[in-house]
Amino acid sequence: MLPPSLFSASPCCLTVGNFDGVHLGHRRMVEELVAMAQKQGTRAIAVTFDPPPLRLLAPERCPPQLTTLARRQSLLLAAGADEVVVLPTTPELLQMTAEEFVESILLQQLKAVGIVEGPNFRFGRGRVGDVHTLRSLCAGRLPLTVVDAVETDSGMISSSLIRTAIQSSQIATARKMLGRPFEIQGVVGTGAQRGRTIGFPTANLEAIETLLPPPGVYAGRARVHGVPYTVALHIGPNPTFGEGALKVEAHLIGYQGNLYGTELVIELLDQLRGVVRFSCVESLIDQLRKDVAQAQAILAGDAA
Repeated sequence: MLPPSLFSASPCCLTVGNFDGVHLGHRRMVEELVAMAQKQGTRAIAVTFDPPPLRLLAPERCPPQLTTLARRQSLLLAAGADEVVVLPTTPELLQMTAEEFVESILLQQLKAVGIVEGPNFRFGRGRVGDVHTLRSLCAGRLPLTVVDAVETDSGMISSSLIRTAIQSSQIATARKMLGRPFEIQGVVGTGAQRGRTIGFPTANLEAIETLLPPPGVYAGRARVHGVPYTVALHIGPNPTFGEGALKVEAHLIGYQGNLYGTELVIELLDQLRGVVRFSCVESLIDQLRKDVAQAQAILAGDAA
């Protein structure tokens, strides 16, 4: 049983999924959903879960997410959904059979009159339900559209494939599958402030809830009060100064001001290099100048 606040007041067409990353495959599903809802004169609703079911079922196998819940919701709305319903993931929900989930949640409580899903949709206790199960449950009652997968050279686009690309520093590949740059979001905290003393002040990001790429230096973009800035982003330890802790430090080129306590979103565009231990501060500064120039060149050629 859903909380009463999540009950639908009127019929809707819906799609159900984790939608982590809201990639091109997810967006095609939302496009089909909107078309179905317009044909039926009703609302298009994306239904997702919080937390991801795997976090309860097998937390040791639950990967870092590509997007926060709030970002997932905003991306689904931007893709065309009229509303995003977030189902609280509870043991009771996970124990529902496929039939119970469709009958109780989708039909009775959310009042579905049409459903759109992807080819790999699984649901119900033990993930025993698939699109064939769903088709039989919808037969003669409401329309079901199963959207073809979106393919790339790397295979069928999926959150797992994007995660693998990011974990391999294939930032451009991940961007193609997402349809936009991969983002890192955090709150600017207080760091050692060493960068300021050598001419490269950094914003130290904390409270990052999503996946990070491997240690290295990356080119990116951030916006402060709507103004875009090229970013040279360092992820990892700082061996030149004997620091082994992983940090996320963003140098916003040309920015002057105080960002402490600000929530900052950085779009990653490409990796510049790995983490290096320099023999002296002068060598580090020389490399940072090169990093900045390379990041600027990448951003200058970026169409986004």
